Amino acid sequence: MTMTFGIYAGGLGADVDGSVIPGPPEDPGPTAELLDELGVRVVRGYLQYSDAEGGHIEAPPRPWQHAVNGRKLDLVVCFREPGADLTGWIDFLRTMLRTHGDCLATLQVAEEANHDGPGGDAGFPAVRRAIVEGVLAARAEADRLGLDVGIGCNSTPIFDPAQEFWTSLKEIGPVIDYAGLDFFPDVFRPLADIRGGVEGVLRGFREQSLAAAGVPATTPIHITEHGWGTGPGRSLERQAEVVEEVVRTVASLAGSLNIAAYEHFALRDGNSTVPRPMSQFGLVRSDYTPKPAFDVFRRLIAELS
Repeated sequence: MTMTFGIYAGGLGADVDGSVIPGPPEDPGPTAELLDELGVRVVRGYLQYSDAEGGHIEAPPRPWQHAVNGRKLDLVVCFREPGADLTGWIDFLRTMLRTHGDCLATLQVAEEANHDGPGGDAGFPAVRRAIVEGVLAARAEADRLGLDVGIGCNSTPIFDPAQEFWTSLKEIGPVIDYAGLDFFPDVFRPLADIRGGVEGVLRGFREQSLAAAGVPATTPIHITEHGWGTGPGRSLERQAEVVEEVVRTVASLAGSLNIAAYEHFALRDGNSTVPRPMSQFGLVRSDYTPKPAFDVFRRLIAELS
């Protein structure tokens, strides 16, 4: 099965406590050159929605600027609104479709809403209702505008047999156009068998998580985030090895599990001078010089896409 490859086109990320990791400003010029060199078809970008003034944080800045040269945008609208009124949220999703619909491949409604750790939206009480109402409203607006945009949502791996998060989304399980999975094997805890671990997570996501929401097997899975941070004790060479092993494992399961897309996190380090993996997820350093994993990913895209 042929997959679509993409990448988060920035470097800004969050630390383990959820705080934004500061780093050198991002430069759209080198970013565009690297995206062209990789040959990705999709660029991933994030907007954080809140009713508060100045609450719309972009990562990378103006992510739609990178949806050129045959690339489309996977736009993630994170739900960071502490209140219960979803009027502004729904209006914002509709506005994103009206404003950027022509360059969108997909619109992801909320981000990792199954947890409230780094990058997760679960700390905001109305988030599950925001997903259900947001997906339905976005789907209706895309159809009204005649846009060919996939509407979906995502989670990280869930090992609870009850699958309470996905069960709560049964109303939209048969409606979403894709289901996204963010996962980072061998990052937060070491894995002796990366291939086996990846296969187990992917099968569990399809057969347990998505089944709990009534998502049919015909609905594709998108790997919406995967990466491996470098740093002390975590070599550049090992990053390249992990990227290759994970991507090849995903590709080998694409047919049986209906995996249609893989998006890497991230193009650039948040800050290569900070000696910790959370700052060094990039395929290139924060000065835009490539790591070995950059060439590996470029070769895999050419071979498997």
